[in-house]
Amino acid sequence: MGRYVRPLALFLAGIGISLGLEVSLWAQTNPPAAANSCIKCHAEVGDELASPIAQVADDAHGRRGLSCASCHGGDPNDDDHDRSMDPRKGFVGTPSPRQVQSFCGKCHSNAEFMKHYNPAIRVDQAAEYATSVHGKRIAQGDQKAATCVSCHGYHGVKPVKDSNAPVFATHVAETCGRCHADAGYMKPYDIPTNQVQKYGQSVHAEALLKKQDLSAPTCNDCHGNHGAVPPGMTAVANICGTCHARQSELFSGSPHKSAFDTLGVSECVACHSNHDVRHPSDDSIGATSNSICVKCHDSGEQGFLAAQTMHQRIRDLDGKIIEAEQVLRKAARAGMEVSRPRFELTSARDGLINARVVIHGFNPEALDKVIAPSVVVAEKARLSGEDALNELQFRRKGLAVSLLIIALAVVSLYLKIRQIERGT
Repeated sequence: MGRYVRPLALFLAGIGISLGLEVSLWAQTNPPAAANSCIKCHAEVGDELASPIAQVADDAHGRRGLSCASCHGGDPNDDDHDRSMDPRKGFVGTPSPRQVQSFCGKCHSNAEFMKHYNPAIRVDQAAEYATSVHGKRIAQGDQKAATCVSCHGYHGVKPVKDSNAPVFATHVAETCGRCHADAGYMKPYDIPTNQVQKYGQSVHAEALLKKQDLSAPTCNDCHGNHGAVPPGMTAVANICGTCHARQSELFSGSPHKSAFDTLGVSECVACHSNHDVRHPSDDSIGATSNSICVKCHDSGEQGFLAAQTMHQRIRDLDGKIIEAEQVLRKAARAGMEVSRPRFELTSARDGLINARVVIHGFNPEALDKVIAPSVVVAEKARLSGEDALNELQFRRKGLAVSLLIIALAVVSLYLKIRQIERGT
């Protein structure tokens, strides 16, 4: 065995020498990275200057390997304070509000650069921001208008899809409200500051904040985000129509379209409001004091009568569905088989939902075509429920008669047995 030991030892020694040479060469061609003087200095100073270090380490930029100099420039490899923060090396300290757009845009507007980090991120945000009310005011020298950092933050920036980000859907209203709900801050602009409070009462806020439906709209869905502007009168319907497409299409073909255009009335807002959009009810259309229609249409007018007719049609269908549901529920509780008519009644409910959309065309004849089939289904379901209850009564009466006959037979048999016993 000894004859094999020496060759094996020489072989292993050769491998060790080879690995040692490779490690040495790697060390020469890959010297250790110099310490980041930004981090070192800020950590030593402490206080508020140290907080960016901790924040950046876990923010959207730090996670992808970007550091202080990636945004602020300068030379992080130089320990000398003045040389490392020399403006000639591209150093920018705290950018002014007017500089922020280009400060962030130097990366976020560079498509080639952004491909290395996230190709899906848009690279037109800075250009779009320039078209916004905020961007235009900044360009005019307004130092209070919102910039990128006003919404996204600066150190500790979170990705938009991070639920802790100030621009995550459920936080957008709060983020916008930091300025727009502050009466003192907004005083120079002479615009309302109750938008966030009104939005909090809306059907949209209920869906987003209470039901956690992230598809529900918040401020930026209607106003835009980077290119935020107050929508003009004609733009509102287009904005609402991105979600409520069928209602928008029906309204565009209605008699109200040309009338609203002539009067300069904003379409959706006129009936539903804007920030505090509430749950619509069947009373919204009609001729009662709670109806929206009576604000414009006087009694006896064609529009007044049409609204009255449409309201009555919807109420009638709703009433028939409720009546059918009550009868079927009663039959089901009694143990009768009514699953089929209960299932068929769902199409009537769908028809009612559809009818509440079709009213945006303000055409009673078109509404009747939608409602008529649902009325038939509701009536049929009610009759099925009544038939089931009638059958239940028949069964109960039959059972009572059967029990009576059985009881009489038992009594007769008993009497006959007693008669026989006495005879013996």
